[in-house]
Amino acid sequence: MEIIKVNPSDVNTLLALSWKTFHEAFGHLNTPENMDYYMNKAFNADKLFSELLNPFSEFYFATVNDEKAGYIKVNKCPAQSDVYDDQSLEIERIYIDGTYQGSGLGSNLLQFAKDRAKTLDLEYIWLGVWEKNADAIRFYQRHGFEIFSSHPFVFGDEVQTDFLMKYYLTKDT
Repeated sequence: MEIIKVNPSDVNTLLALSWKTFHEAFGHLNTPENMDYYMNKAFNADKLFSELLNPFSEFYFATVNDEKAGYIKVNKCPAQSDVYDDQSLEIERIYIDGTYQGSGLGSNLLQFAKDRAKTLDLEYIWLGVWEKNADAIRFYQRHGFEIFSSHPFVFGDEVQTDFLMKYYLTKDT
């Protein structure tokens, strides 16, 4: 497994992987209409290209034998979607292709984010996770994250609740 930075020229690969992994993760839990609405809004080429150009956001692919198996998006302040603390790094997206679920790629990407935050001399990492995504919540808790708040997440015509979870980098010392 290798982790490589996503460049703006990779936008179409990122777009395809975003659609595939998001649908795999949430398609069975939401209406097709809400999925289509959200995915067309969040995962279109122009939006992703703009995010790739943002100096406060970074995307990385997880590759296995040169195949794009997953990705992570991290945000520094002011590109964060909530919290907006310049001592934190947000994990906005972390998705693994279903073929590679359970292979350790998610843990590797999470460790990569922790290492990235340490390199930036930050205090903690935070993320939002849907309250109904029990597997993801357990995954993050196994990796030392704790729920500290929640916020509404508009998904099509539905308002869902995301738990906000935090990991203090001082846990690693």
